[in-house]
Amino acid sequence: MLRFAVLRLISMGVSLLAASLVVFAVIEIIPGDPAAFMLGLNADPQAVEALRDDLGLNGSAPARYLAWLGDMAQGDFGISYTYRVPVADLIVQRLGVSLPLAAYALTLSTLIALPVGIVAAAKRGGPVDYGLMGTAQLGIAIPNFWFAMLLVLVFAVKLRWFPAGGFPGWNDPAQALRALSLPALALALPQAAILARVLRSALIETLEQDYIRSARAKGLSRAQAIRRHALRNALIPVLTILGLQFSFLLAGAIIIENVFYLPGLGRLIFQAITQRDLVVVESVVMLLVFAVILVTFLVDIAYAAIDPRLRRHT
Repeated sequence: MLRFAVLRLISMGVSLLAASLVVFAVIEIIPGDPAAFMLGLNADPQAVEALRDDLGLNGSAPARYLAWLGDMAQGDFGISYTYRVPVADLIVQRLGVSLPLAAYALTLSTLIALPVGIVAAAKRGGPVDYGLMGTAQLGIAIPNFWFAMLLVLVFAVKLRWFPAGGFPGWNDPAQALRALSLPALALALPQAAILARVLRSALIETLEQDYIRSARAKGLSRAQAIRRHALRNALIPVLTILGLQFSFLLAGAIIIENVFYLPGLGRLIFQAITQRDLVVVESVVMLLVFAVILVTFLVDIAYAAIDPRLRRHT
């Protein structure tokens, strides 16, 4: 297990280094002069030169890249051109919204998907299976921003059970969770539909294995065979989807955060793009890349814990 984890850590480091090269090239090299881009086409040349000095753009690209890596390793993401505060402070502040939102949505998604997928597999081919999978397909087809607006209309405007937008902060955790409930539900339902379909397919495939037939022949019911034997082996593709979903929920909630006016990481990067604040864009994108690679690493470790056979193939 230790050798497996070390190899995955090395792979994670290589992937992170390659991603940092791509992010640096796309933001600081390919567009041309980042300072001129940030100030606009009609910017004063002296202002452009001053901004270049401020951002440290006068050195060679390799030197700037190494300096950027070194600063990030120390937690220094630079100073935001728009807000004139350290980017690290902005990220920490916005993560206080985005991270709980992603965790909340993933929890809801899992709590909805697991029973739906298990029941659909247990009732395979019956009306319950068709009804659940038809509903799941509808959940996949509906855009989450449209569903978010529907939730606001019903639960915020009509019933007044939840706020329509904004975030009160964590001074009152109950109110904070209440403000995140509708956004989390809007994010969770489409992901739950995907997860339920994947779990159903994995369970059905597992139920066709010989050891499941042997268990059934010994007197176990279909539900008992699923609970005692099939579910554990069907979790590997489910873990893959869960890892991808958490990365998406953390990095891809831009539209939902804008619908609900949440001061999260997605809204920060959207504002940074519109304001041409490349310092913030570069830092946040790199942080999100790191989050995706880290989640992938954790999923690989979970694979090995669930199925020891995977360790022997490394």
